[in-house]
Amino acid sequence: MHVKKGDKVVVISGSDKGKIGKVLTGIPKQDKVIVENVNMVTKHQKATNDVQQAGILHQEAAINASNVMLYCDKCKSGVRTGIKIENGKKIRECKKCGSAL
Repeated sequence: MHVKKGDKVVVISGSDKGKIGKVLTGIPKQDKVIVENVNMVTKHQKATNDVQQAGILHQEAAINASNVMLYCDKCKSGVRTGIKIENGKKIRECKKCGSAL
């Protein structure tokens, strides 16, 4: 996958198009990601014991990884990335401005 946990991404398609958020979880086997405050769903939950309370929860649902692009703070937009090797380490860089992501 081209994104990983902690990356800042922008949604490029769907009902949440244009929203910017941080990747909370990546699910590589399904090629999906969970992004902060994107694709919010309502979940009705029963109380399972005395500690956990019943109610309506609002939480993020997974979206396809192809619907997000890495966000470059310098370019202020979603960008494609390239790989640059420095001192034997792979570093992702913005293809527009060349800054490390």
